[in-house]
Formats: sequence, C-alpha cells, structure tokens
Amino acid sequence: MGSLDRFSPVARAWFQAAFAAPTPAQEQGWDAISKGDHTLILAPTGSGKTLAAFLWTLDRLVSRPVEPTPVEPACRVLYVSPLKALTYDVERNLRAPLAGMALEAERRGLPVPTVRVGTRTGDTPAADRRDLVRHPPDILITTPESLYLLLTSQAREMLRSVEHVIVDEIHAVAATKRGAHLALSLERLERLAEKPPQRIGLSATQRPLDEVARFLGGRSGGRPRPVTVVDAGVRKALEVQIVVPVEDMGELGKPIDEGDGALLSGPAAGNPEARHSIWPAMHPVLLDLIRSHRSTLIFVNSRRLSERLAARLNELAGEDLVRAHHGSVAREQRLEIEDALKAGRLPALVATSSLELGIDMGAIDLVVQVESPASVASGLQRIGRAGHQVGEPSRGRIFPKFRGDLVEAAVVVQRMKAGLIEETRVPRNPLDVLAQQIVAMCAVEELTVAEVAEVVAGAYPFADCSPALLENVLDMLAGRYPSDEFAELRPRIVWDRSEGTLRARSGARMLAVVSGGTIPDRGLFGVFTPGSGGTDGKEHWNRVGELD
Repeated sequence: MGSLDRFSPVARAWFQAAFAAPTPAQEQGWDAISKGDHTLILAPTGSGKTLAAFLWTLDRLVSRPVEPTPVEPACRVLYVSPLKALTYDVERNLRAPLAGMALEAERRGLPVPTVRVGTRTGDTPAADRRDLVRHPPDILITTPESLYLLLTSQAREMLRSVEHVIVDEIHAVAATKRGAHLALSLERLERLAEKPPQRIGLSATQRPLDEVARFLGGRSGGRPRPVTVVDAGVRKALEVQIVVPVEDMGELGKPIDEGDGALLSGPAAGNPEARHSIWPAMHPVLLDLIRSHRSTLIFVNSRRLSERLAARLNELAGEDLVRAHHGSVAREQRLEIEDALKAGRLPALVATSSLELGIDMGAIDLVVQVESPASVASGLQRIGRAGHQVGEPSRGRIFPKFRGDLVEAAVVVQRMKAGLIEETRVPRNPLDVLAQQIVAMCAVEELTVAEVAEVVAGAYPFADCSPALLENVLDMLAGRYPSDEFAELRPRIVWDRSEGTLRARSGARMLAVVSGGTIPDRGLFGVFTPGSGGTDGKEHWNRVGELD
C-alpha cells in the first residue's frame, strides 16, 4: 500500500496536487501515526515533518467530524511549541491544507466541516482566551507554559477530548527543567483525557533517539510507553565557510598606536582607550553578502547585538536593508518582519535564537552566523534555515570574533558536517518543578497520594522518583518542615494522612498560575508607550516589546 493510500480521497488529491511526492519523513511517519503509535520523527529542516504530523490528524478532522456539545468539547488536536513565534507560523501554514481540502471536497460535491484552529499563548488577549473556552477549536496551538495554565483552570475541560498531541522541536526542551515541567503536564493531560492521546514528537536535531523517545512517551504501569522512532535524519548537504575579514586576528583587542595606519576600531584616533576591533572589517563583508543574495538571515547571540548590527548595516548601506528580530520585539512587529522577508520585500534579518527553530522563513539563500554557534545542534538548526526546501543544500557563513572563537567555530563546523550532535541528557527529579505541579494539580481537584504518585511516575524525568522522595516533597508543601527555621513558610496543600488525600489551601491556585513555568534564562520586562484615548475616554498603552 502506498503511503497516500491510507488517506481519504480528498486529502490524497490535495497532497498530490500540491507536492510531487511524499518525503521519507512523511512516508515513514504516516505508517506509524496511522497505526495509532506514539511516534518520534527525526528529520532535517525542510523535510516536511510538520505536515507529516498534521496531515493524518487533519484528514481525520475532515473525514470524521465530531459535533461539539456541552458534554463533548471539540478540541481533538493539541500542538505544543517551545516558541510563541512557532505557534503563529504553524497556524498560518495550516490554512493551505485546510483550504485546499475544502476546495477539493467542494469540487467532489462532498460536505466539508469547518475545522477551527485556535492559539493560546502569553500574547493571546483575554477576550480570545475566554472565547476558546466557550467555543473550543478543533486544533489548539499552544506553548508548554500555556498548556500548564490551561490544565490549572476551568479551561481544562476543553482538553478532555484531545486525541493527538504534537510536541514540536522536542530537543529544545527535553534536556531542561522546562522539559520536565512539560512532561508532567503531558501526564496531567493523560489523566484528564477521555482516552490516552497519541503523542507525536518532531525534531531536526536530537541524539540519542531512544532517550528522547523515552522522554516523549513517558511511562505507564511502571514501564515505558512504546514509541515508534522514525529516523529520517539523512544529513542535509551543507556548504559552510568560516570567514575571517582581517589579516591578523592576533591584533584584535590591542591598543591602537598612531603608526598603525588604518584604524580597525570605532573610537577616534588619539583615544588611548581605542583598540583594534573586527567590526569595521566585518560590516562591509556582511553588506556585500546581503546584496549578492536575495534573502539573508544573520544570527547573533544577543538581542542588543542584533539591534546594533542591523542599525550599523543600514547606516553603511544608506537605506533600510535590514531589520532586527528577537523575542523582545512586539508580536505585531515580528509578524510584519517575517512576512516582509518571506515576500521578498526585506533582503535581510538580524536575529537571535527567536528564528533558530522550525519557523518556515521561505526561500532563505544564505545564513550568516556572527560568532561561533553555541553548539553543533544550534549550528545545524541555524544554517538549516537556508535551503529550507526539500533537496536544497544549506549555505552558511560563520564569522568568528576572536582567535578562541575561530578555534571553536572550526570544531563546530567539522562536527556539523559529520553529524556529531551533542547528546540529550534529561534532568532527573527537579523537585522545584515537581512541587509546583503538585500544587497546581491539587488546586483543581482533590487527589489521593496514590493518584499523584501515578502522575509523577508517568513523567520520564521522574521515573526514578522514590516514594520517600515524593513524601518529602509533600511534607514540605503541607508544612511539615525539618527545622523551625522554615516555620514562617506558608503551607500550600492540606495532607489528610488518615484518608491519604491532598487538597489545596486558599490561594494555592493563584500562586500556581502566577508562578507557572520554570525560571527563564533572562528576565524580560514589558515596554509600553502611551497611546491615544479610546472610546471609553481612558488612556491606552501600546506595547512596544520587552527589555532584556
């Protein structure tokens, strides 16, 4: 049986009209997904793995619609993305197959139900969040933190009917406490859902696969849930060069003497603090690369540098060629910038990790990395943004900033070409994450200790959490402290030891919601400007972005 034969005639006809043939990731992925297996798909960027995960679920939504009722919510597919920007990109990309299948069904004279797609992230307005609860979408696109908030509120009822959970870019969270937090949320969803949802994990860079598969599947009955691993990770053709725009990197950082000739640094001559810098030599080379390519993506490792570099390149070019893109840019501006690059109106972007993951940026000709990537996986993700189409090579340039950076870049590029990605190591028993999730669980329902233990044991990062360790966490949350020094800490739950039950104290839900998620690497503060008064006569504020 061909890989497309398992789909309905409508979905099959749309795919054949839109694509020449399925990719290996799609052929192998559909074989496992259509059987109902938990599935982990490893495939390079641009291999169609997101469509591999979504097409089967979309076909089920179109061919087997479920009418929403007060008893049976309509949400059937949950997509979890590590980045807010990814959620908007996926929502846009779902429109094409949904519209295409609707047209194909209309052409065949078949009825086609309306498939609703909803987004729930930190940027979602309060009115839209309430509407999601009143009218649950068929497909809900969210982030790990927003999923946690949904599970810790009355909105959790909309998730009871979820049949498929897609975790995108799973490698970005599996090795962090954020991943442990997500693993517990997935187990809470498992307990809530009417039947265990099928889990589908996607990533372009992850090793070892069996470890990531165990993270995705979790455990049930003391055993790992079986996960089918689809390894379509054929190494993509890379054309990567390391560019050093100065003759001697050993001079960088040294004070400038009057007899040095051409100054390589920005400070004026005669300034005793002036030192040789690589930037004046790098800027013209970057500008030449931008002008010799249709679409260029420049990655830097900090938000401040992205703004400064974009401004300097525009100043050197004498026109607005480049825009900065990072997590502190307001959502509306981010979408505007991404659309301008995709449409060919913007020749280049200077971005941070905000564009590192699987956002479809269209036909990127070249990726430039300023400074060595943080890791081999990060380098592959970033350079892989170029040549995003199937079969296209990824072209990249890496500009080291100093001698040590040059050595690191050389090693990273060598390992990139050999496919030697760093191993993923899942953190074990992060008790701060466990305590937060236990409070959140008790805030929405009264549970027995055995029920909590079952949820905890299902999450792979807590697979070896002993009963004694769990009891210590429950003691701490219930106010049973090992010393009087902790007496001022307020208990968060009530543990009825005679009945073996747990329930939340007053204010626990608010605490769980306000303090949701893990501590981020950086603190972000909103920036607003006063706007014109609205119809209500009150002053309104416009969100500009965030300060890092």
